Amino acid sequence: MRINLTKKDLVNIIYMQIGFSKQISENLIDEFFSSIVLNLKNEKKLKISKFGTFSIRNKKERIGRNPKTKEKKIISKRNVVLFKPSKDFKEFINLKENE
Repeated sequence: MRINLTKKDLVNIIYMQIGFSKQISENLIDEFFSSIVLNLKNEKKLKISKFGTFSIRNKKERIGRNPKTKEKKIISKRNVVLFKPSKDFKEFINLKENE
């Protein structure tokens, strides 16, 4: 079983299950991801009902160390994306196969 789910896989799923053409399916996926990224960038937080919440957190500049060479370097400040799954999402993941 494959671990990665690619954009091409998503396009094929929409094509097979809904019946849209592959071009329309690809445009739909692109627009979906674009709207998520733009909203997250502008609002710093995005909640998708029954799925979870994405948020942006600022990380400060800090000193890091290369474990191999023990060389110290400054790790620049940056933004990171956090994801917190919703209660419904957690319950779905933890469902027993028998139920």
